[in-house]
Amino acid sequence: MTVFSLLDLAPITEGSTARQALLNSRDLARHAEQQGYKRFWMAEHHNSSGIASAATAVALGFVAEGTSTIRIGAAGVMLPNHSPLVIAEQFGTLASLYPDRVDLGLGRAPGTDGKTMQALRRENVLSAADRFPQDVMELRDYFDQGFNGIKAVPGHGLQVPLWILGSSLFGAQLAAHLGLPYLFASHFAPDHLHTALQVYRDRFQPSPQHPEPYVGAAVNVFAADTDAEGHYLMSSMQQQFVALRRGEPGPLKPPVRNEAEVGSHTELAQANHALREAAVGSPASVKAWLQQFLARTQVDELILTSHVYDHDARIKSFAIAAAALNP
Repeated sequence: MTVFSLLDLAPITEGSTARQALLNSRDLARHAEQQGYKRFWMAEHHNSSGIASAATAVALGFVAEGTSTIRIGAAGVMLPNHSPLVIAEQFGTLASLYPDRVDLGLGRAPGTDGKTMQALRRENVLSAADRFPQDVMELRDYFDQGFNGIKAVPGHGLQVPLWILGSSLFGAQLAAHLGLPYLFASHFAPDHLHTALQVYRDRFQPSPQHPEPYVGAAVNVFAADTDAEGHYLMSSMQQQFVALRRGEPGPLKPPVRNEAEVGSHTELAQANHALREAAVGSPASVKAWLQQFLARTQVDELILTSHVYDHDARIKSFAIAAAALNP
């Protein structure tokens, strides 16, 4: 059976609050735990009025406290925004409080605009991204014996599992070189999916923690009772994608029945291209699509994300997907 996990962006919906978004995330995690999801991933985004998981470690701690067995993880922490030591201490704290339940996925992109990134780390944006491989190794050392005589406390010796995230070939090559698991962001950047998976598998160098390659990919799920209802749920994410392209990010909007309300023909085509790795529709349609995706990618772990406006509909979407993946 393929391992399946959940990526939650803690969506702030139109007319709601960040507090409610985080409460919804913990409620969603409780359901996911019962439905067989192995991990509950959350992602770092900044200067976004539609996503409540900017302080990712804090949000994950809130989720962990409300659950008992599901693993919690960052997918990811955008490491160029931070000092590796601070991230080691944050996730070392989580690993101390919730032993054997914490994963740390690392990304090279800022997860925000350049001006906000400078406000986060207060240095040249490009130089921080260029140091990503060195920062990953420094972070790894903090979870082992320390770096340059400095110990992360908590964190020292805890061996928190590290993952590399990516939407291009760079992350695949780095993960392979370091012998780390690799997660591909095909839920919004599907173009290089198959090439990145092949590069990672072909170039993987075994490490003490990972003698074999381990690869996952993220896909969208908009599951409902009917195909029409699934496409209706998806329209919220289509609207958000169009808003981002227009430079007008904001809270997640309610779904619409008329595609013309999403955007122009060109904008809708762009959104559908970016979101094309998506299981949409009835339980039968979703199951068939997921089986086809697994057959063509052979991933070890499937990460499902369902950016849906209504909380109950989102819970149901993930439940339908879990039922399709459970033997």
